[in-house]
Amino acid sequence: MAGVSEQLDEAFVQGFMLPGNVPALQSALHQTAQLLSDYFDKTNHSYSGLAADQLDHAIGGMLAETEEPHAVSEVLGEVRTHIMSHSLNVNHPHTAAHLQCPPLIPSVCADTIASALNQSLDSWDQSPAATVVEQHMTEWLCRLFQFPESAGGTFTTGGTQSNYMGLLLARDHYCLHVLGRDVKKYGFPPKASRFKILCSEEAHFTVKKSAAQLGLGEEAVILIPADNRKKMDARLLEETIHRIKAGGDIPMAVVGTAGTTDFGSIDPLEEIGTIAAAEKIWLHVDAAYAGALALSSQYACKLRGITQADSISVDFHKLFYQPVSCGAFLVKKQSFFQHVAHPTDYLNPDEDKEDGIVNLVDHSIQTTKRFDALKVLVTLKTIGTRQWGQLIDQSISNAAMLAEKIEADPSLRLVMRPEMNAVVFRYRSQNEEENGLHRRIQQHLYHSGEAAIAKTKVNGVPHLKCTLLHPCTTEERLEQLVQAVVNTGRKLEKRKKEETV
Repeated sequence: MAGVSEQLDEAFVQGFMLPGNVPALQSALHQTAQLLSDYFDKTNHSYSGLAADQLDHAIGGMLAETEEPHAVSEVLGEVRTHIMSHSLNVNHPHTAAHLQCPPLIPSVCADTIASALNQSLDSWDQSPAATVVEQHMTEWLCRLFQFPESAGGTFTTGGTQSNYMGLLLARDHYCLHVLGRDVKKYGFPPKASRFKILCSEEAHFTVKKSAAQLGLGEEAVILIPADNRKKMDARLLEETIHRIKAGGDIPMAVVGTAGTTDFGSIDPLEEIGTIAAAEKIWLHVDAAYAGALALSSQYACKLRGITQADSISVDFHKLFYQPVSCGAFLVKKQSFFQHVAHPTDYLNPDEDKEDGIVNLVDHSIQTTKRFDALKVLVTLKTIGTRQWGQLIDQSISNAAMLAEKIEADPSLRLVMRPEMNAVVFRYRSQNEEENGLHRRIQQHLYHSGEAAIAKTKVNGVPHLKCTLLHPCTTEERLEQLVQAVVNTGRKLEKRKKEETV
């Protein structure tokens, strides 16, 4: 047996970050850094254009020989050829489809450190310093959103998890404090079938998804019509609450949206908060998109009223320019987390609380959790809040500039002036009924590598969308993007006409 152990020693040392293996670690990280530098220096398109079946074949081939070890340099070379070369280049100025940001360099460095340290933020003994960092960063966030001293928070994987937690706490809080029912112990009360969640018709799909996962069903979500700026109509919200209460239903939660996916529209949070408070209904604000405006000197006022929320979703992997995944969930009262806390002898026993030890599993629906707070801390210290806010402001200014160029081009039709950095528009086709053209424009631009823009629908009609996240995008680049859309539309229309002749 000793002989086998000796044979494995070298392989073990090569794979782990032991004191004697520092040179191997440095070499691997250096090669990785060179690989990334080469990719970003030489990649001048948004996507390579490789089709899905071709991509599947190329990457599948990497798994052909896995029984024996390969040199790090060899494997990284394959990664560069088959994966990096065919990834979406989020740093390209024409990558403007989704809320998928170019990450800041400090955050990428911190992400690497977090991966190497491999802390698990469920119990303090697995992540002592990391636990304290997350606590301080959630406190900083609570101050940023002007929440009271009683507030608390937890880092999440993003808006989907945060919105789910908001509605979970809303449901269980209502059951416990109004109906006297502890859902954790005894399950739903009989009245649960009458629970309703109210949100804008433009709210994120995860409101319905959360309702389904919480056992309430999608039909529990009542959509309030939006106005011509895609914002919830607060007057109709109030009327709807009164109507459903008169019919015996229970308005359990209201969800205000700070930044709709397509238009970046922000609901009238102040009015909604006043209504929710008067009716004693939990207010959750989905600020996964627009929450970053809290750092902006120009646009923070758009979040006026968010302080009335009982819970808030915030995403850092959007306008905060952090690598995915990185989000946060905030509550006005830290005591609300009692609804997700489950003491376990080996992980977070009650004795720890008595000794003042904080185990973050008590604040989360996750157990194992990454040290994502480090990315935010390092970015905050490296660039500071003033410059961070300026990056956000610039992205919004770029979107306004793009909107102006779209309005000025007779081949395009702007839906509305953007509130944030999302611009929705339509190509003026010679045949307005030919809705498939917009998808073909989007697909052609994507696979040609010219631009990655999004397709969406407005009132059932196909449109195109650009989400301007790169603050370094120039006016010249925006002009090129507009011309790429117009030229592609004309080219595809001409080709279609020739095919029908």
